[in-house]
Amino acid sequence: MSVMRPELIMKSIIPVVMAGIIAIYGLVVAVLIANALSPEITLFKSFLQLGAGLSVGLSGLAAGFAIGIVGDAGVRGTAQQPRLFVGMILILIFAEVLGLYGLIVALILST
Repeated sequence: MSVMRPELIMKSIIPVVMAGIIAIYGLVVAVLIANALSPEITLFKSFLQLGAGLSVGLSGLAAGFAIGIVGDAGVRGTAQQPRLFVGMILILIFAEVLGLYGLIVALILST
């Protein structure tokens, strides 16, 4: 869409940036888990770290899937009707919050 309408380049890149933020959530939890590893780790702590990784991973997967679908439809719709941009941003924010919930649960589990 940006080839035909170059003024939409910055509006079209927003879903890509929001999907990249989801990856940063996983990186933060991975660093926290890696710093907590030690040779004498208990089984309980290991399962907590597994749960933290799974929670941020699965919620990030769901958020990324939602951001991809909404971003694709939103960018195509915004190219035809610019008023759809605000609605796309609101739905993208709600999809991003899904990943943020997983990050919060993972932080609670890993600390």
